[in-house]
Amino acid sequence: MIIDWKKIAWEIYEKLKEQISKMDRKPSLGVILVWNNPSSEKYVEQKKKWAEFVGMNFALYRFETNISEKELLEEVEKLNNDTNTSGFIVQLPLPDSIDDKKIINAINPTKDVDWFHPINQGKILIWDNSWLAPCTPSGIMEIFSHYDINLSGKIVTVIWKSNIVWKPITAMLINAWATVISCNSKTPDISKFTSISDIIISATGQAWIIKQEMVKDWVILIDVWFNYIDWKIYWDMDFENLKDKTSMITPVPGWVGAMTVAVLLKNTLKAAK
Repeated sequence: MIIDWKKIAWEIYEKLKEQISKMDRKPSLGVILVWNNPSSEKYVEQKKKWAEFVGMNFALYRFETNISEKELLEEVEKLNNDTNTSGFIVQLPLPDSIDDKKIINAINPTKDVDWFHPINQGKILIWDNSWLAPCTPSGIMEIFSHYDINLSGKIVTVIWKSNIVWKPITAMLINAWATVISCNSKTPDISKFTSISDIIISATGQAWIIKQEMVKDWVILIDVWFNYIDWKIYWDMDFENLKDKTSMITPVPGWVGAMTVAVLLKNTLKAAK
């Protein structure tokens, strides 16, 4: 079965819209953009579109790439202190002249709706689900919740390493009592682990790293990232040859961004409350 991410995202948006319609003061999402990167521009457009759809206020703060690190830190501090801003993000990547970690660490954790601040990242490791959630990993968990997939006792292989997907989804799966196997580019023969897994989550950007012969029947496959080779897009998983062997598989391309934006808006509502 191909996972219907559009239905899941739509249900989140509709629920947010209903909740916000009952609020006297609407949540407000801010986005700092310091780049003319086409991917970033497109991603910001999606955030604006869905924020306005659910009834949130949206503000874009656009700066030229020659802005200094000091000046950007000052802009972050303005939004930290702005009572009209429920939460905000700094759209990555930033110019090479700016230390992105220094900028992220300057964001008030209670307004860090992208979930990049170390304090927010640390909470998930101690099973603290009371505050903001990691966007893409939470989008994955929304899939499991929507389809009533009980993760307890499941063998889950997570492939690659990053602060944005790998670490938080690993922690969330452990918190849900799954048995988690973590693989990366240094892991010899990942098929040893994928072949015994009930669920595989891959975010490597390596074309077709997961092939039909590497998985067992009725596995659940979550494909998170892609790469361009000779102007053609390739996802981590060989979708066409895998889709008939799995019990569930995410469609490619397209689902990741929508689910990530949906959780971002959930975070913004939570920050507003």
